Amino acid sequence: MKRWIHGAIPALLLHCSIGTVYCWSIFSQEIADYIGFSKSATEWAFSFAILFLGMSAAFFGKLVEKNIHKSSLLSTICFTAGMVGTGAFIWYGGLHPHSVVSLVGIYVSYGFVMGVGLGTGYLSPVKTLMLWFEDTKGLATGLAVAGFGAAKAIASPVMQKLLGSNQNGEIYKMFFILSAVYFVMMFVGHLLLKKPADWVEPQTRSKEEGVIATLRAKPISNYIGIWLMFYINITCGLAIISQEKMIMNCIGLAGAVGLISTVSAIFNAGGRIGFSAWADKLKDRNTIYKLIFLISIVFTALVILTKGVATGKDSVVLIVLVLGLIFMVNAGYGGGFSNVPTLLHDHYGMGNISAIHGLTLSAWAFAGLSGNQLATCIVNHTGAFIKNDLGINVNPVGYQNVLVATLVLYVIALLLSVFLVRPSGKTE
Repeated sequence: MKRWIHGAIPALLLHCSIGTVYCWSIFSQEIADYIGFSKSATEWAFSFAILFLGMSAAFFGKLVEKNIHKSSLLSTICFTAGMVGTGAFIWYGGLHPHSVVSLVGIYVSYGFVMGVGLGTGYLSPVKTLMLWFEDTKGLATGLAVAGFGAAKAIASPVMQKLLGSNQNGEIYKMFFILSAVYFVMMFVGHLLLKKPADWVEPQTRSKEEGVIATLRAKPISNYIGIWLMFYINITCGLAIISQEKMIMNCIGLAGAVGLISTVSAIFNAGGRIGFSAWADKLKDRNTIYKLIFLISIVFTALVILTKGVATGKDSVVLIVLVLGLIFMVNAGYGGGFSNVPTLLHDHYGMGNISAIHGLTLSAWAFAGLSGNQLATCIVNHTGAFIKNDLGINVNPVGYQNVLVATLVLYVIALLLSVFLVRPSGKTE
């Protein structure tokens, strides 16, 4: 039971808390209205959160490597303090509409402070899980990272209920309530998280034998390939997922957006567990990335060729095809996250895995900025907005062009996976 008490359960408590960062879209419009700014202005808070998630993971990777208790406590404090700060600046913005202080305060609280909590919290349990579950590392890390993906599905109805109970639109109260709940969850996770008693950290032969020396043990092009295909998978996933709601409006499923979002979250979490558990049985985990990119290429190409987004509402087959694309992209997006720590372990061993994983998560930071912005730019500058049957402005051609861009990127990622990333051989 020790591996569940000190590995899996604390990992789920931490990841199910910090994963609620993806609930931003649920309340972003309400925040914008409450503080008197446009939705596009407040959206940068989420982009900054993902940016600092990746960057803090890169910079604090060594801390996680040395002391998971300090890193998990830092995550608990920063994440919940960021939520309290966000609520406080929303409250201030309600009293002083259009105040730059409230907007910048939300950027700092939700973006920077919470971002640091996200990065350190995401990393902290991963190596510990791989130590407790030596024979099924992929399944173990997939289970924890699935908590991050499933957090949106779990927290969304709770947030909707809290938003609905604030009849005066006092959205800041939701942040104060949730910050208390997540502090308890994360602090319990912090207390339970522990490495196996018989684990001895590998001794380095010299001060120079750090992350860079470990990466140079293999051709550096190998690591560059892993970083780039990870970055591309996240960029494409965010580009498509960010337009998910509008694509549903195009194919006549506006009334089922909430249900489809929940199913997408389930596929996201399922991909994290399923693809990583599958990889445990393969000689080379990189095979999973090849499969993810191939599946994404096939579904994206089919929707482009059939013009499913533009004409889907007239055909049940095309609606199923578009839904298949949305669900499989979500599964591949999640699977890309859960497989990267074990793929890195197979290539570079356990010694500096937290630091190397943290460095690799910098790809998430850059993708957090480029994925959504790429899709928004394409939609705003190609095609034309028209009103659908419900009077909602949609741009079917623009959404199709987003798919064309992601198709090209998926092909590039597949080529990187095939030609640049060498077979791992599962290093012990």
